[in-house]
Amino acid sequence: MSDAWLVGRAQELMAIAQSSHLADQLDAASEVDEILEEAQGRGEPRIVAQLLRAAAVVRLVTPGLVDLSDPLLDEMLAHTQRHGLVVLEAEAHALRGRRFLLGNVEDKALTEVARGLAMLEEGLTPDPVLDKRTWNRLLASALQSTGLVLTQLGVFALADEVLARANEAIRESAGPHQIYVHLLNRTRLKIGWGLRIERVDNFDEAMAHFAMASAIAKAVEGPFRESLHPGRRDRSAADQVPVIGAAHALAAPSSEHLDRLWTLMELSMYARELIIVAIALARCLETEQRVDEGLKVLSDARKRLEHDTSEPTLMLCLVREFARLSDTAGEETVSALQSYATALEVELWQMQEARTSTLITRRDHERLTRAHGAIAQQAMQDPLTGLPNRRALDEKMATLITGQTYPLSIALVDLDGFKVVNDRYSHAEGDDVLRVIASTLRQALRGDDMVARYGGDEFVVLLPGAPLSAAQAALGRAVDAVAGLPLDLSRGVTLSVGVISLRPRETANQALSRADSAMYVAKRQGGSQVAAVAGEADPEA
Repeated sequence: MSDAWLVGRAQELMAIAQSSHLADQLDAASEVDEILEEAQGRGEPRIVAQLLRAAAVVRLVTPGLVDLSDPLLDEMLAHTQRHGLVVLEAEAHALRGRRFLLGNVEDKALTEVARGLAMLEEGLTPDPVLDKRTWNRLLASALQSTGLVLTQLGVFALADEVLARANEAIRESAGPHQIYVHLLNRTRLKIGWGLRIERVDNFDEAMAHFAMASAIAKAVEGPFRESLHPGRRDRSAADQVPVIGAAHALAAPSSEHLDRLWTLMELSMYARELIIVAIALARCLETEQRVDEGLKVLSDARKRLEHDTSEPTLMLCLVREFARLSDTAGEETVSALQSYATALEVELWQMQEARTSTLITRRDHERLTRAHGAIAQQAMQDPLTGLPNRRALDEKMATLITGQTYPLSIALVDLDGFKVVNDRYSHAEGDDVLRVIASTLRQALRGDDMVARYGGDEFVVLLPGAPLSAAQAALGRAVDAVAGLPLDLSRGVTLSVGVISLRPRETANQALSRADSAMYVAKRQGGSQVAAVAGEADPEA
């Protein structure tokens, strides 16, 4: 099974979990765990991060498993931070925001989505290890997850901006399923926005949103047929996907939608689907003077969602719709209640604007915090590879040696054939090769190991707690990983590595000099290998 197969199957399992009933969801959770274990055994950080995301999403949408998403999201955050995977880290924050909404902790959800937004609004540069299409897909997924939480919070204008950015990435690189999911999210956003605007009596603008939702829903039909949605391909998305069918009904309520909406009520698995379909169905029943049936639909939906906290804004829309259809008092009393409700809605709208302001403030604070951290980090970071620089290396070595950290293995890494790349291609191509190899070297080692750029095409690796034999084996894996890179990424460059074990009372310069001598042994023996030396012994390949 290739890495691409693992990621592809995980995407299928997420689609199954989001569109199936409990038995299939539990099966999906079990299988995604097996795939995650396989990915963790291989150790490729980007693949592991995507599988952690899949395992968390499957649990977030499966009743009874939501709490089990917490350790997975914690692991995803730690993993992405450790490996510098900013886009996937931003998505982890968005997914945590989604988790907090399920736990009715709205303020924490605001904080998480603000953190993710700050990361996604940085000057992001594509990951050099990934091709452009894969990078765009990861960026689009993070933006979609963020837009989904913003929609749930009712911050519609900002959600619209985020999903518009996702559309740019999707337009260039997405397959049918991601296009389908994106259009579904845009449809849902427009419906939620329209329902919210109705509550302050802005009916014309609300209808414009419903009309746009219906137009987007029509565009869903093409990619739906090629998506991973486990539905029937001989029937339309509008007949099988609750939000899509409801979009058409809200744009033009009439009896022609009734049969479809009754079916979609049964298919609605999540609060957002149930609320939107119930409101659409009640309005279509109202056009047929069947108000009592519409009230029962709304009442039943409220009972089913009595303990659900995932959609606070839509839930208020459901309650308002029930109140609007109710006619249990005289005209004068109804008028007074409507006046009160209107005043209450204006106050809620102001609270919504305050929520948006809070979110933007937290996003800006997070952005400034990250910028300050980035400035401090730049003083200790090599600008080309993103690895720690010579200054950071000197400080770390001094700390380890002063603290008498034993065993401590130290390696000096030199690139074989790098001068040829600069001479034959260009220095810009050489820079690309340096970045790719630096990233590959970093990924092949433990999170506690330090990989620093020593200068030119040389790197130093510190392996605290690693005996020489273990360090030699780990560096051998790094040599193999670089040798196995596609030629268009490595240009044939390999690694010669010299590794030593720190002696008692040895200085940093003495240790690096011995590692340098060991590295030249690896060079003289043909390169693309590790030479190790312990104590006073001669280096061994």
